[in-house]
Amino acid sequence: MKHVYKVLAYLVAIEVAVQASMVVWADAGLSLWVEGGGVVDKTLMESGETPFAEALGLMVHGMNGIFVIPVLALLLLISSFWAKLPGAVKAAGLVLLLVVLQITFGLLGHSIPLVGLVHGLNALLLFTAALYAARRGAAVSPAAVPGSQHAARG
Repeated sequence: MKHVYKVLAYLVAIEVAVQASMVVWADAGLSLWVEGGGVVDKTLMESGETPFAEALGLMVHGMNGIFVIPVLALLLLISSFWAKLPGAVKAAGLVLLLVVLQITFGLLGHSIPLVGLVHGLNALLLFTAALYAARRGAAVSPAAVPGSQHAARG
């Protein structure tokens, strides 16, 4: 279960990196589209069209943020109870808390754009917390576990 915990924590960190990449990819595509004469207004937002290919980044960002990352964070917390690693439950709980905050900030950012600043900062905190949680899996080496074969070789 330690391995599952570690993999889930690294997957959360990877997904946060994917989130950042997707939103920047979409932003770059939007800039090029506007420079080429595209117009962003209410009709575009309500049309449901995909006017430039990079808009896919916004869709991936939304789906990962609402579905994939929360499921990974919840599975991380569940696995932390059986991983028997020092601090694993606290680290996984922190990851889940930051995911909940991230979703809240992301949704609020549509109404209050200034919250987007906090959304970006919280993403960095979430990435760091996920890496910290993953390192819980590497914190206990086999030599440190009494009775293990590696400790006997000493």
